[in-house]
Amino acid sequence: MVVLYYMEYLTAIILGFIEGATEFIPVSSSGHLIIFRQIFGANNFGDLAFDAVLQLSASIALFVYFGKDILRLVKGAWKMVVRKKLQIESDLPTQPDKTLLYAIAVGTVPAVIFGLLLESWMGTVFRNTELVALTLILGSILFWYAEKTGEQNKVINVTRGMMVGLFQCLALVPGISRSGATISGGLISGLNKDDAVHFSFLLSVPILLGAGLKKLFEVRYILFSTDFGLPLLLGCLTAFITGLFAINFLIKYLKTHNLNLFIWYRVTLAIIIFLVF
Repeated sequence: MVVLYYMEYLTAIILGFIEGATEFIPVSSSGHLIIFRQIFGANNFGDLAFDAVLQLSASIALFVYFGKDILRLVKGAWKMVVRKKLQIESDLPTQPDKTLLYAIAVGTVPAVIFGLLLESWMGTVFRNTELVALTLILGSILFWYAEKTGEQNKVINVTRGMMVGLFQCLALVPGISRSGATISGGLISGLNKDDAVHFSFLLSVPILLGAGLKKLFEVRYILFSTDFGLPLLLGCLTAFITGLFAINFLIKYLKTHNLNLFIWYRVTLAIIIFLVF
């Protein structure tokens, strides 16, 4: 009994670490959580509800890391909504910030629509290790193509924001990776790597926060009426702290490297999955 008691805490911490480490690195957090649960028989440990809260905790790391950017954009959006006719133009957000706000808003719409349409599949059909292995490989092909054909030093605009938003929809399938899909979409649309990475993170804020809060509200009674309280807290703290390090790592790594490391990791993991399962 004592061993089982502490195993819950260990499982929660491991799940939190996996979520935080892989949510922002292009290897797919949902895919890794599915694989871990399958290997260690943890499919009944909180399941989607637990994972959703971990994802929400990891997404809070975005607010800490990009706090200044997000606060500036939120203030700009507020001014644009409530501005008065007599308000001077200098009080409004700059043109680049306006464009970035519109690009994020437009880019978020596709993921919201497809997320709602595919919601029932995400908890059933998509939670499949063979599908994860396949999409790990398909995502790697996308990353390779983006590296070969992208990066043209174009600036972000609404059209490119929509294009990256469409790529974000691919991440609804476990194994693709949200960061990998959106960075690839940015490169393919013509952004340089730094801008593609930066926009990828900012674009993920509304969808990660919205999806996490929605799922948390749906399962609030089930989740907090069980014995998951303390394990969940430990998992959330682990996901948040690990997420901060993962964001910092990816931004610094991609300044001097390409996506090849993640491509080879994903292909190797896919082969292992095909051989083991």
